[in-house]
Amino acid sequence: MSAKSATSRARKTPRKSAIGKAAGAAKATATKSKTGRLPEWNLADLYSGIDAPEIAHDLQKMDADCVAFETDYKGKLAEGVAKDDGGSWLAAAVRRYEAIDDLAGRLGSYAGLVHAGDSVDPAISKFYGDVSERLTAASLHLLFFALELNRVDDAAIERAMQTPELGYYRPWIEDLRKDKPYQLEDRVEQLFHEKSQSGYAAWNRLFDQTISGLRFKVGTKELAIEPTLSLLQDRAPEKRKAAGQALAKTFKDNERTFALITNTLAKDKEISDRWRGFKDVADSRHLNNRVERDVVDALVASVRAAYPRLSHRYYKLKAGWFKKKKLAHWDRNAPLPFAATGTIAWPEAQKMVLTAYRGFSAEMAAIAERFFTDRWIDAPVRPGKAPGAFSHPTTPSAHPYVLMNYQGKPRDVMTLAHELGHGVHQVLAAKNGALMAPTPLTLAETASVFGEMLTFKRLLSQTGNVKQRQALLAGKVEDMINTVVRQIAFYSFERAVHTERKDGELTAERIGQIWLSVQGESLGPAIDIRPGYENFWMYIPHFIHSPFYVYAYAFGDCLVNSLYAVYENATEGFAERYLAMLAAGGTKHYSELLKPFGLDAKDPKFWDGGLSVIAGMIDELEEMG
Repeated sequence: MSAKSATSRARKTPRKSAIGKAAGAAKATATKSKTGRLPEWNLADLYSGIDAPEIAHDLQKMDADCVAFETDYKGKLAEGVAKDDGGSWLAAAVRRYEAIDDLAGRLGSYAGLVHAGDSVDPAISKFYGDVSERLTAASLHLLFFALELNRVDDAAIERAMQTPELGYYRPWIEDLRKDKPYQLEDRVEQLFHEKSQSGYAAWNRLFDQTISGLRFKVGTKELAIEPTLSLLQDRAPEKRKAAGQALAKTFKDNERTFALITNTLAKDKEISDRWRGFKDVADSRHLNNRVERDVVDALVASVRAAYPRLSHRYYKLKAGWFKKKKLAHWDRNAPLPFAATGTIAWPEAQKMVLTAYRGFSAEMAAIAERFFTDRWIDAPVRPGKAPGAFSHPTTPSAHPYVLMNYQGKPRDVMTLAHELGHGVHQVLAAKNGALMAPTPLTLAETASVFGEMLTFKRLLSQTGNVKQRQALLAGKVEDMINTVVRQIAFYSFERAVHTERKDGELTAERIGQIWLSVQGESLGPAIDIRPGYENFWMYIPHFIHSPFYVYAYAFGDCLVNSLYAVYENATEGFAERYLAMLAAGGTKHYSELLKPFGLDAKDPKFWDGGLSVIAGMIDELEEMG
């Protein structure tokens, strides 16, 4: 179990409902509606249920393995590495460490997946909390390993890595040693790790339970957050307005809770950053992402400079299509007046995505198809289920699972393409093992956004009707604005909140003021921000679970725009190079992975090139009228 171990891994997990307390029932259940039969995942590939005896067995094994590992290696690494067979000796230790990490990943992933589907069920919440505590307690016996390994002399480590068995782990070891300047004394690291369960992990859990338990009164109905947010994309303007106002009212009623969670987590991060010696509020994220601060700063500056020619220009166009000068904020994602109506049934969505994937690579489509045939997807909307969508890699000895809330909208099809891109990436990278399969966030969104682009381009090529082509193009632009402009605005918001929090607590009103400032700048004058929108920061889970993660979306989208341009102009071998890049997982730096495509993210022009793709699509929409 690495220092970022199973508890944090579970945090990125789709959290699944244990339908009838048995998440992974043998028989598939399905939801029937206009969307057709929607699949619910089978978690039995991990464990048969929250009461499965295998869970108790594996928790006991993990405890014993962690204690034995500490007994065998603590205080002995420098001496062991210095032996004649130091490379082989350390390689054996790393393999044992990796095996524990894989087992912990299985346990943590299952607990997180079960919790994803029903975070308000008391039995599931207890199970999730208990497993998380056990994982944290067990991993305390492993904390010494990374810390002690980083204290071994550079020359001694380099000599040991000449042994092929240890040389295999070179990417992981070199990556680990980048954390060396920010390591603390062992007992402080232990305290930070152990206190996490009653610190940031507990506040994360409170956020999940609170957001899942909120109800929004829309007309005569009391809705959970996901169907309420979905109404913002409804064709009926009165429903969009009602949803927007319902969100504003419930958020207002709960603003003190969300302000407390935000303030507490920002302070918790500030304490950790200060002790470790990070200078900037986002530096720990950059280190975790293995990306240089100046590269992110260049991305942010390029996007913010492009607001007028991207979001401002597009929303002015969209307002014109609705015969208005401005759109209320709840109409920002309204379906276009000339867009096709109707619901896209699940089988049709599946066919659209797999056909697009197959047109690019048969291997890629075959991997994606397993998510459907082997029940690795949970698609229905359910009370208590986590909002949004994600693909969780679980652990290399198992396979990923996808969670989404499918409601038959075109955006849902793109979400399916997006999450399957993640899933394919995770399957391909699994061969690297538990320590080197995880991909740095700089490339974590590449496969997902590329999957979306493949699906979009396929649909666009098959659309002959001018108005429908316009609707498709506009929908893609909106998605790209949400991925690039909106996420960079989110990043700016986080930076402002975390920076200001250093001087004391922020009231909900002050956080709302910061939110309105960055949103106004990014959305532009054609979006009329009405009262109530000041609290829409409250439901964004990334602010809670992964501070400063959001720029990875913009990074990925701009990168994919450039990557796709290479693909369109390539002759042979692009798909093979692309899949090889995904299969590398965390074994190579992003700059090395991009070299075969002739791309360099450190080039100042790189980001402008990606943004010009979006601007070009808006140009085409303006020409259409």
